[in-house]
Amino acid sequence: MKLEQLVPILRIFDEAKAREFYLDFLGFTVDWEHRFEPDTPVYMQISIGNIRLHLSEHHGDCSPGGAVRIEMSGIKELHKELLDKKYKYARPGLEETSWNSLECRIGDPFGNRIVFCEYLLDK
Repeated sequence: MKLEQLVPILRIFDEAKAREFYLDFLGFTVDWEHRFEPDTPVYMQISIGNIRLHLSEHHGDCSPGGAVRIEMSGIKELHKELLDKKYKYARPGLEETSWNSLECRIGDPFGNRIVFCEYLLDK
């Protein structure tokens, strides 16, 4: 047996708002999307670098209010890039934690949280 990768599913309620947040603000791209018929809920995969997320409008897939933690390097650059976009609904901070990391936490429009994290090795 070989486990390959974890892909979280996050509940969304409005496709246009999800695209504005995840694509325009955070910089993800859509890999694929699926609908059973036109004008039905969307299920899509988005990615940035090696990170993949599934976004679903289907009520049975998951509950809103989830959180994902994305370990990365270059968090100061990401933080500056996000602030420079002047996104109307989020101006995330950058926090040094007591467990030796820098974190940038952002809530999406649906109650989910994205936590970008860089561990500080030289402390």
